[in-house]
Amino acid sequence: MGALAACAPAEPPPRPPLKLDCALGYEALSAAIVAEPGMKPAVKERGEPFRYFNAEGGQSSFMITEPGAPGHPAILKQQVTPAGVTNSGCAYGDEKGYAELVAYLEALARARAK
Repeated sequence: MGALAACAPAEPPPRPPLKLDCALGYEALSAAIVAEPGMKPAVKERGEPFRYFNAEGGQSSFMITEPGAPGHPAILKQQVTPAGVTNSGCAYGDEKGYAELVAYLEALARARAK
């Protein structure tokens, strides 16, 4: 039985995490997030003007704004690191609205940490 295990195909290396490449533009980056293998859409709360997508393993998540959201169009990423949760993003729209989104995500991270 040990000889059969030696013939098993090697496990492919894990995919690197999706990079937040703002140069792609809102539409292309949104499509890349949605199409990323292992990316799971979170349940959308009624009335929220954005969508969340969680990476397999829970180490990162993405927020994609929709019309009506502060700072739209924008994409934000939350990443769990040894130092805590970090936020990064692409502000394609209004800078003030984007700052509101960042503050919202930071408040969520603080609430989850309690």
